[in-house]
Amino acid sequence: MKLKQLVIHKYKCIETEQQFDIEDDITILVGMNESGKTSVLEALAKSNYFVDDKKFKFTPTHDYPRKEKKSLDKSGDDPKAITATYSISEDILKAISADVGDGIFTQKSLIINYKFSNSRTYNNISCDSKKFIENKTSSLGISSKTLNDKLYLVKNTKNLEALIAEYKDENLTKGIATLKKYFENKWNWAQDPIGEYISRVHLSKNLPKFLYYDEYYALPSRISIENLQNDELDDEELKTAKALFDLADINVNELINSDNYEDFKAELEATQATITNELFKYWGSNNNLEIIFDIDKREQEVERTTRNAYGQTETIKDVKVVEHILDIRVKNRRSGVSLPLKNRSKGFNWFFSFLVWFKKIQEDNSNNYILLLDEPGLNLHASAQNNLLRFLKDLSENYQIIYTTHSPFMIESHNLEKVRTVLETEKGSIISNSIQEKDPNTLFPLQAALGYDIAQNLFISKHNLLVEGASDLLYLQVMSSLLQSLGRTGLNEKITIVPTGGLDKVSTFISLLRGSDLSIVCLLDTFKDAKGKSKLDDLVEHRIINKKKIRFFDEFLEDYTSADIEDLFEKNDYLKFYNEAFSSAITIDQLNDKIKPILVQISKFLNITTFNHYRPANKLASKGVDEKFFSSVTLKNFEKVFTEINDLFNEK
Repeated sequence: MKLKQLVIHKYKCIETEQQFDIEDDITILVGMNESGKTSVLEALAKSNYFVDDKKFKFTPTHDYPRKEKKSLDKSGDDPKAITATYSISEDILKAISADVGDGIFTQKSLIINYKFSNSRTYNNISCDSKKFIENKTSSLGISSKTLNDKLYLVKNTKNLEALIAEYKDENLTKGIATLKKYFENKWNWAQDPIGEYISRVHLSKNLPKFLYYDEYYALPSRISIENLQNDELDDEELKTAKALFDLADINVNELINSDNYEDFKAELEATQATITNELFKYWGSNNNLEIIFDIDKREQEVERTTRNAYGQTETIKDVKVVEHILDIRVKNRRSGVSLPLKNRSKGFNWFFSFLVWFKKIQEDNSNNYILLLDEPGLNLHASAQNNLLRFLKDLSENYQIIYTTHSPFMIESHNLEKVRTVLETEKGSIISNSIQEKDPNTLFPLQAALGYDIAQNLFISKHNLLVEGASDLLYLQVMSSLLQSLGRTGLNEKITIVPTGGLDKVSTFISLLRGSDLSIVCLLDTFKDAKGKSKLDDLVEHRIINKKKIRFFDEFLEDYTSADIEDLFEKNDYLKFYNEAFSSAITIDQLNDKIKPILVQISKFLNITTFNHYRPANKLASKGVDEKFFSSVTLKNFEKVFTEINDLFNEK
């Protein structure tokens, strides 16, 4: 079965009825702290928790909205906490048909009300009881209108036994007796014993169970095994520790009473290997770590008195084991150093402890589970959260998952339809689809996720050519398109041109992008300040970028020791669109030919320190020029640049 829709009638901060759909794989609840996200998970968990845990039972005293509690007490009502709608799978319907007959029960969904008394009611059970009785009596060879009419009135086994007593025919009595299991009516449904049978035998056992997990279930480094003897544990850490022993198939009482721990250590080591392998499929931050389980003991001297052979009293000191301890450590295989689990990062501890908790239910093939995760990976680095998302995606192939978050890195911008927002208002917490939410604080994680995705995909690709600014981007795009239209070499289409916003920012861009396994080449103006050059040299020295992947425009021009992209244009070509951009009439004769970069020549002629380099580039892009606009020298210069840049990206 799949959970399809949830209605929360009233629960803690949810004071007005809230209804929302649940995705088949992952549903994300997004909202600010204290908005009510955890309450949604709690309410669901208490409807059908995977173990008998008193913390996951509805209690009106703590769970009903506090300001309405007195009114509830006076009314004596047993109100609904939640209503859940489940889809019924084809496999379940086939099993029902094989049991009660074809066409008796055909509904595709199941609606259940869960009340604060922890009782539940099945809302929409509809089956054809008459057809069931007719089919069964016919197959048994005992069908008659009289018998069928009497069977229609049977509501329980007491009624059925009374009916059997009316007949003497052994064939009839034996036939009717075979129907006994269908009329047990253990839930005392007044009008529909067949519907009760289908619900109890086929639907109830297939209802998903809920596993709730938050940071409080993280494993401690040292666990007193004696504390695990109690079947009803209150401490969440101990519950996870008990799950670890269940997973290792270790009987706590047997371990405590044993003098030899080798068999128990072997089971723990096998479990540690399983969990470690699973952990490092998704934990990419440090793959040199391994988990170590050990059983330690605490001993103390105990004095006892006895009489010797001469009747004298003697005091004897015995060493007695007073406590058995599970010791969990994390070892760095590279350094050889091991530390207690608690001394590792909170993010690592969360990931590891969740795997222990999850493995407990993963080994149960007889039940269906839905995972409820409260702020998963809250202490994980952004890249580790991305690994966690990958982990959850894999889990969602077999389990529905509902998790809460306010981290943009736990939200995929292309899957915003899976998001439900939770907002605290004067009327209590409100749950809605993300597209309906207007509160900017609630939407912030979604906006941040969307913004990050745009930043990653608008300019960044697998192959990135870093240039100084937007004018470089325009010049390269225009000239590449023109050369390609002529059947000549332009910039390879797989390459994305990334303007960095200035030479001083190039080194920062390289540092940021290199951690994403991207291919980077730089095409830059000649550095005019030592500081920017020094930063880039440091990146080369530390092997963050290969020196040959950094190219300067002067390298493509003869007799130039300093050049900008504008120098790739023959001077007459550049002045044509420069003059048009600034409504001027500068000629080559007016410029100082002894100065190489044309931008410096123009600045000297105009007696200015700088001008807007973007305006000429924008003018050229807007003109829609063809090959006649440029000299063969200009076209040759740009083609040479594109050829060499393409080759740099093709190199390993």
